[in-house]
Amino acid sequence: MRTNPRTTFHAAISACFTRHGKAQSTVDLGWYAPNATEVNDLTKVLAGDGTYAFIYNSSTTPENEYGTYNWCNMPHVRATEYKKPPAEYKLQYVEVIHRHHKRTVYASNSFPVESYGWNCDDEALFQYGAPKAGKQPARVYWQGYISPVNPFVPTGFLGSCQFPQVTREGLEDSWQHGKDLYGVYHDFLGFLPDTANEKVAFRVTQNVITSEVAGMVVNGMFKIEEAYPLLIQPQGYDSLEPDYSCATSSSLLNAIRSGSNWTNHLTAASSLFATLDNISGVSPTDEGFHASFDHYYDNLSARQCHGKPLPCKLVGGLNSTTCVNQDLANKVYRLGNYEYSYIYRDDPRSLAAFSAGYGVWVGELTSHIREFINGTSKVIYRHNVAHDGSVSMLLSLLQLDVMVWPGMGAEVVFELYQKDSSRSPSSAFAAPTSAPRHSPGSSSYYMRVLWKGQVLRSSNPSFGLMDMVPLDTFLAYFDGLVGVGASLVKGKCDGLLFE
Repeated sequence: MRTNPRTTFHAAISACFTRHGKAQSTVDLGWYAPNATEVNDLTKVLAGDGTYAFIYNSSTTPENEYGTYNWCNMPHVRATEYKKPPAEYKLQYVEVIHRHHKRTVYASNSFPVESYGWNCDDEALFQYGAPKAGKQPARVYWQGYISPVNPFVPTGFLGSCQFPQVTREGLEDSWQHGKDLYGVYHDFLGFLPDTANEKVAFRVTQNVITSEVAGMVVNGMFKIEEAYPLLIQPQGYDSLEPDYSCATSSSLLNAIRSGSNWTNHLTAASSLFATLDNISGVSPTDEGFHASFDHYYDNLSARQCHGKPLPCKLVGGLNSTTCVNQDLANKVYRLGNYEYSYIYRDDPRSLAAFSAGYGVWVGELTSHIREFINGTSKVIYRHNVAHDGSVSMLLSLLQLDVMVWPGMGAEVVFELYQKDSSRSPSSAFAAPTSAPRHSPGSSSYYMRVLWKGQVLRSSNPSFGLMDMVPLDTFLAYFDGLVGVGASLVKGKCDGLLFE
């Protein structure tokens, strides 16, 4: 018997609302604008200077400035700044998602001819398969090279790197990121196990740079050098990147990036594009470089994060004195952050776009929380290595109050707590026990969400400062947007529900 997909979809909506009817009625699912700041004020972006004290030239942030936006190595959870909740809150479950760490530029974001090469001879990208038992392979790795015989010379940077590839410095940042997380959740709180056992899971996307980062993170946390599994979903279906087809999300995103409110900033920056095109050799008709400042931003910031000089115009194959100076680069960085704020927060359609476009991962997150509480999962810590788009979509759904372009290693942490007013302060952070847990709707559970290592502030009034948000509120909000276990997402993507 054939079922009507629209009927099935609306039944899923009804079931979702019935399950969380009380909380649903008190939770606001509306879009709320981010704060008005110099980041999303186009007049100030175009006429200003500098980068709001954001860092673009080093992975190192001065200790007394940690928490400052650092594109090369974003602030994350670490013991120095970590704030313990009141003693009656006991940590139960943690899920981390962060962008990969710093890398070479994407080939598509390179200039047609680059004035210098980029080599990665200080690291190795291992590429091999191995039986779990029996004969073992050599630990082979890729050694990139340019053939002197091949008449087809690649565009962009020449050298031994892949484009992209997490660099040696990015690998070191990844290791430190893992060490810092372990320093909080194991050493400081006594929450994590000593070893990466069945209570811990790591996940990556189909893009190999996330695996390059994950290997270093795992070692930084658990000192593992032997084989260790990374969870990965199939290409074309992955929810973490995300990589699943969603016509509604794509349509809304295209609408956001084609209206006059979007094109106004491109028109206002036309002279900047012309200057950059003249220096880089990029054709003014290259759509990739002119639909946004994404390509120029990636190209210039990747250089500066690795201590490489900003580019100069090539004349007769040699550098001229016409160069990208720091003021030009800073303007690109300001415009890049403006664009991310506009796409992911300032446009009211963003919430609908990314409820569909990132709803599956959010549904997985809420399912993980429910599974932990009802005792069907032993996992207490999940770690996802993703991309700037992944983190941006998530911040869009959380309705971050001040949106920026998530830099390298940018991290969001979800902490589940159980409140027990009878507990003594000294035992507040003991590891979760195997005792029976409350139902998923229990009022004793609370969520804390961290961004850049500190409590995230949402523009949505149901959340505000996301410090011990009742779990019922947290679940009702995301269930309202994506359905229990992402049950509404496919219908939204297929256009069966209109926002």
